[in-house]
Amino acid sequence: MAFDAGMLACTLSELRRTALGARIEKVYQPERDEIVLQMRSFEGGKRLLINAGSGNPRIGFTETQKENPRNPPMFCMLLRKYLQGAKLMEISQTPFDRVAFLGFDTRDELGFACRRYLIAELMGKYSNLIFADGEKKIITALRTGDFSLDSLRQLIPGMVYTLPPAQDKDNPLTVTEERFGELFRSAPSERGCDKFIVGSFSGIAPVVAREITFRATGHVDTPLQYCFAEDVWREFSAVADRIREERFSPCLILDGERCVEYSFLPLSQYGNAARREMESAGKLLDAYFETRDRHTRVHQRAADLLRLLTNAEARIRRKLEAQRTELADCERGVEYKKYGDLITANLYRLSRGDRVAEFEDYERMREDGSFETVRVEMDGRLSPAANAQRYYKKYNKTKTAKVELTRQIALGEEELSYLYTVFEALRRAESPADLSEIRDELYRSGYASRMKNYTVPKAHKPTVMQFLTPDGMRVLCGKNNVQNEYITHKLAQKQDYWFHAKQTAGSHVLLVTEGREPTDLDFTTAAEIAAYYSKAEGANIAVDYTLAKHVKKPAGGKPGFVIYHTNWTAYVTPNGEKIAALRQGK
Repeated sequence: MAFDAGMLACTLSELRRTALGARIEKVYQPERDEIVLQMRSFEGGKRLLINAGSGNPRIGFTETQKENPRNPPMFCMLLRKYLQGAKLMEISQTPFDRVAFLGFDTRDELGFACRRYLIAELMGKYSNLIFADGEKKIITALRTGDFSLDSLRQLIPGMVYTLPPAQDKDNPLTVTEERFGELFRSAPSERGCDKFIVGSFSGIAPVVAREITFRATGHVDTPLQYCFAEDVWREFSAVADRIREERFSPCLILDGERCVEYSFLPLSQYGNAARREMESAGKLLDAYFETRDRHTRVHQRAADLLRLLTNAEARIRRKLEAQRTELADCERGVEYKKYGDLITANLYRLSRGDRVAEFEDYERMREDGSFETVRVEMDGRLSPAANAQRYYKKYNKTKTAKVELTRQIALGEEELSYLYTVFEALRRAESPADLSEIRDELYRSGYASRMKNYTVPKAHKPTVMQFLTPDGMRVLCGKNNVQNEYITHKLAQKQDYWFHAKQTAGSHVLLVTEGREPTDLDFTTAAEIAAYYSKAEGANIAVDYTLAKHVKKPAGGKPGFVIYHTNWTAYVTPNGEKIAALRQGK
């Protein structure tokens, strides 16, 4: 994980500079394993986020606003009881490990001054958040456990807090050059230098180990046999000095618009083009985790929806495959009619009990002038006339089936297209309210029987995304089909312009003119938003746009389905950062 002991030292250094002496105003718990402390210091209001989840554990300032549950969990209520009004007076870290101690000066139940500790263990799947008194006795913990869960220590209220068991590794901040050389020489020569650093020293993330190796050898995975101990020690000690002296330079690595890595020091292994220097650790963590956290939360809270949609998609695909196979069989209808005609024309030659008959096919002539023969299977229990009628019935059945199967296949393909729009809406969902709207949409679209224990929520106005173009025009964008319908059929005025990515699932986007004439930049911006919030990827994405008065919903159409005939098409390449900067009321 990239949030190693060095990154923790970086964030705690930032906390010491700006938050020591800050007063805790409010405590929130937006997620099961995440705490947000709203505090006020001499530099103004700050929000300190502590995530003790197994996926993205971290601590640092945040500017991201998250929706909080209506009923706060018990852990949150207890922290509010003890910490609201308290002052943050102590910030420390265990010797180069991923455990942070936050000491708060507050008052006990009798009004006497005391100190409380919030201890954050940020160790991947072993992460935890413990609340203790001034003597480090545990008051409560996010995840408690006794010897039945942990044979090395107990985390139960009343017990004195003990640190997690130490790893059999050296502290990189105290190791000497002699000790480093000893470890270097004793390691297997074919082992990668980065693997050696991670395996020998505590608190170092693989990305930092690769960076040290790259600076020393020019490659990120050079085997020890091709490394010089002096070169590796020089770069290793330089990183250790940076941590000891608190000379941190938060760095974010981008692949296009996607954040792929981060660290407390500049990462040269990715090249300068991919690197972005960040002004603070808090902004770095926000930039890296904002999208990742949203996707994780949506995946967890929408697990039932994803399962429902995935099963529905698989069911429809199987049904369509069977129907297309049956439709292909319907092409034999002409052949069945031909068999019936041949039997009828040769009744005088046939008798009951015949199982196979061969007839001359007057439609197919050989090169020598003779006719090819056709072999027709018959039911020996029926008369020849009844066999002819049997083939005529099969012919008529294929005619009817062909019409009905064509209709059913079209309906199935339409249903599949609708499911893709819901999948896309799930990908864009940002809050529990968005998921609630998607659940309500599926319920009203006929999926009620597959949604267990679902209750219809009270009607409310959907909250759509809003943007402001550089020339000052409002742009509305839906995140799901409920919001799409609300924008297109409730909010849109005749003179407004409607946008949608061409022939793919995506958001309905409305350029609100309010009687003004949009500029070319307004049209381009709205088209870019429609392209960005769609399933389309790459450059030069086609986006249809037209006046809102030309957009209609077909009778009986699924939510979000519309038709339009008069339109223009623009080709744009959206930029995620630019669009995010234009969004209002995030």
